[in-house]
Amino acid sequence: MQVKSFAIILNALATTSAAQALQGFNYGSTSHDGSCQGYGGFKELFERAKNLPRASGFTAARLYTSIQCGTSADPIEAYQAAIDTDTKILVGLWASAGRSVFENELNALITAARTLGAAFTDRIVGISVGSEDLYRSSPEGIANNAGVGATAEEIQGYVGWLRDWIRGTLLEGKPITHVDTWTAWVRPENHGVIGVVDFLGHNSFPYFEGTRPNGINKSSDNFWSAVAATESVAQGKANHVTPYLGNHVTDPHSWLRSWARAT
Repeated sequence: MQVKSFAIILNALATTSAAQALQGFNYGSTSHDGSCQGYGGFKELFERAKNLPRASGFTAARLYTSIQCGTSADPIEAYQAAIDTDTKILVGLWASAGRSVFENELNALITAARTLGAAFTDRIVGISVGSEDLYRSSPEGIANNAGVGATAEEIQGYVGWLRDWIRGTLLEGKPITHVDTWTAWVRPENHGVIGVVDFLGHNSFPYFEGTRPNGINKSSDNFWSAVAATESVAQGKANHVTPYLGNHVTDPHSWLRSWARAT
């Protein structure tokens, strides 16, 4: 099996314009059985991703929240695990649960920067304010019962709030993004978000493509068409591919074995 980052569609921090891209998986705050993921689980997953057979270079992790599962505002234990495994981090701040929860996200991130210091912040490649919030609040998301989202105005406000809070800390200057689907990025009412972020996070899922003819033989064309659609509204900013498999990866070895059988 020859593994290519595009083929496995988990090129979590790959940019369409960078000569050398970061590669990684996306990780949720819970395990496959719904229990909270802790330091040991994150550390094992990060080490496993970095040592996948015939799939080198998976040295980054994208997270959806900065809050440790089971707490209200403690820093997620994935941060310490990333330090101990030398894993790059795309920080995630959940933005669809209201202002009070987002404030807890900010508190958790600031606490991590203060207590873990440069060992943590030096590994941050960006901070994502939300994930697919605009899609979930869009007509398509509502029709698909995608769950609670957030409006463009809310995301813009959260980005400004984040910039204010990290000013004067080790987090100041870290690139800020929002991650969403191409169908959300191209909606005119969402273009204000593009104006306040440093780069765009693009989630693309050819399997679920419903706006154009679909099929396994069209997956590559549909993927790149979606990327091009996002780039067309990106206002010249970098467009990073940030997809995921299901909600999060709990066993990269198992997923790669399944992919090998399918191909």
